[in-house]
Amino acid sequence: MSPFLLTRTLPEDATEAALRADVLRGLTGTPKTLPPKWFYDARGSDLFERITELPEYYPTRAEREILVDRSAEIREATRARTLVELGSGSSEKTRHLIAALTDLHTYVPVDVSESALTQAGHALIAERPGLHVHALIADFTAALALPTTPGPRLVAFLGGTIGNLPPVERAAFLASIRALLSPGDALLLGTDLVKDEAVLVRAYDDAAGVTAAFDKNVLTVVNRELGADFDPEAFDHVALWDADREWIEMRLRSRADQTVKVPALGLAVEFAAGEELRTEISAKFRKDGVSAELDAAGLELAHWWTDSEGRFALSLSTCR
Repeated sequence: MSPFLLTRTLPEDATEAALRADVLRGLTGTPKTLPPKWFYDARGSDLFERITELPEYYPTRAEREILVDRSAEIREATRARTLVELGSGSSEKTRHLIAALTDLHTYVPVDVSESALTQAGHALIAERPGLHVHALIADFTAALALPTTPGPRLVAFLGGTIGNLPPVERAAFLASIRALLSPGDALLLGTDLVKDEAVLVRAYDDAAGVTAAFDKNVLTVVNRELGADFDPEAFDHVALWDADREWIEMRLRSRADQTVKVPALGLAVEFAAGEELRTEISAKFRKDGVSAELDAAGLELAHWWTDSEGRFALSLSTCR
């Protein structure tokens, strides 16, 4: 068996179809929205890498600190022989974990990007001879079927990405993960924690304007893929803290009355001056809330680790 295997579970045209559906639904809804997954074309991915290095943006550094400090404990608690990473991207953040999992036989990265999966998979095999990589081109928010691999399995969903899902979708997602797990398997979940509003807003609206460029990049994606005529400079990036829902919202605020055309969808979309297009929610969590959401999905919180400043948490939960 080759140490690298790639399985496509999405049709070749799935990405285009999903973009069309999301843009149509989002630009005709009230309020107008676009899902954050469309930030991540090549330029968007590069911009996000720059964001993770900004002094204001703490989540990546905080999560890396936990992975470095706690990977041995994760190994002892799970004895995982298969690691499944949802939304793996470059697989950079899991390298510390992979290195620590001495019993690891198979790594299953799950992402929509074939190029990212291939590049990361071959790099990991070169770094760790004997490791098998079975990459899945798949949308982890849809029904997911995992390949047959040795157990126990550890499913990792890192980066605080679960915060991009509204509560109802989050509950459905966690239930779907529970359905994939067998006795002895576990879920490693990254969650950004509730903290001072000023710290949170700065993390999503940095002084250098990198996050603003990242936010506006979604308009460039829609222009390129669907022939739209968004002018990114006609919108201002806005980051707001919703204290009731305990989440950050990223929005693009129209600077003037304007009409945006999306020829591929036959749309002409009116924006009033000051009208906002929501591009992301990023929920922040408390331990009790995470435990309750896991419990509702049939999972039991077994371990809870935070970084030294208590900004970010990794939780390990098992089948209940």
